[in-house]
Amino acid sequence: MASDHVKEVLVTRLKLGMYVSALDRPWLETPYLMQGFHINSQEDIENLQALCEYVYVDIEKQKNDVGGFDVRIGTQASNKTKITSRSILTVNNIVSSGRAPETQRTLERIFSNRTLVTYNDKVTAKVEMETARQVCLDLNHCVKGVLESVAKGDEIDVAKVKHAVSPMIDSVLRNPDACMWLARLKNKDSYTYKHSMGASIWAVSLGRQIGLPKIDLMILATGTLLCDIGKLSLPESLLMKKERLTNEEFDEVRSHVEKGLVALSKAGNVNPKVEQIVANHHERHDGTGYPNKLKGTNIPVLARIAAIADCYDAMTSERIYAKAISPSMAVKKLFEWRGKDFQAELIEEFIQSVGLYPAGTLVELNTGEVAIVISESRLRRLRPKVLLLTDAAKQKRDKFASFDMMDEVHEGEGVFIQQSLSPGSYGIDPESIYY
Repeated sequence: MASDHVKEVLVTRLKLGMYVSALDRPWLETPYLMQGFHINSQEDIENLQALCEYVYVDIEKQKNDVGGFDVRIGTQASNKTKITSRSILTVNNIVSSGRAPETQRTLERIFSNRTLVTYNDKVTAKVEMETARQVCLDLNHCVKGVLESVAKGDEIDVAKVKHAVSPMIDSVLRNPDACMWLARLKNKDSYTYKHSMGASIWAVSLGRQIGLPKIDLMILATGTLLCDIGKLSLPESLLMKKERLTNEEFDEVRSHVEKGLVALSKAGNVNPKVEQIVANHHERHDGTGYPNKLKGTNIPVLARIAAIADCYDAMTSERIYAKAISPSMAVKKLFEWRGKDFQAELIEEFIQSVGLYPAGTLVELNTGEVAIVISESRLRRLRPKVLLLTDAAKQKRDKFASFDMMDEVHEGEGVFIQQSLSPGSYGIDPESIYY
């Protein structure tokens, strides 16, 4: 987060007029949905003090009358930059080096009552794409139909959901890249449906990485897909609000967990583990979540997995009150929150499962060209196969060209990804591109 104009500040040192650009926790768990705001009242300061230990303040956007202030690390701005750089290097190392021995031991302990499976790609992403496209279309149609029925007061057709998620799980097991690409294709006017589907895909991808048997993946996919079912009982004006939520409004939003459980109970014959996912997907590792402030291993493990997938998909989605961030930035944020919001070992496995640049990610190469990631190498996750969309001057190519970065050289140069880009960068809409 650190730069020359962004400083980390203890909440006890906040002042009126400061511009808060980021928190020490996901925005999703706070009333501050707009992701960036001026502190205009003492109440703002008190609310931040109740939620956070520190925040990030952009001194270039603060109001003129703020005056000086002490940052959390004193005057050691370069120190903070080193810490951030080290974190980024650590994320890259996790992506590149595979599962650490201590993580393996922790996973074996967590899942001691299960036989973990090693999954290998059965087909290429290109071969799987056609099947995955139809699978995701069917799943999205199912999700939309189920949620619209519930919104009208009908009971949840859980059997229909399970029937729709099973082919998606099979696709992810054959090769997760195709569904990962499709999970990133989201229309602004259908966030609820696409988010439910996307979070379910990311959860299954993480479950695949861990090696969960298919019966667990079915529970995980179904539970994650139904996590937000309770929001259908909330006023649309509340869900679409762009301004900071009042305490009463925030409490109402959080009530979607209880409302979701009520909807599941009416459906009847729902697997208790599915209910556990819905009940606990907003609990957090350090006990700061809701509704019951459960902590650590008191949170069911499938709910811990669903929470990570839910958060990642939300951050990388365009919402009415927040722009999507790039996958690599979302991964780095999750890494910062490991051990606090989410279990560290599960975050490491999630980073392994999606990489920094999952299929469907817009990236800029060191050559200046813009490309979209087609598929990842399971051996060298930082060198995926990409589709080149522009030339070095950012002019769209007449004909897109694929390039496997495992080949190292493109047009005489050693090529690497300079940075990932947010959807819409340079006028490129990832939803208009299919491999």
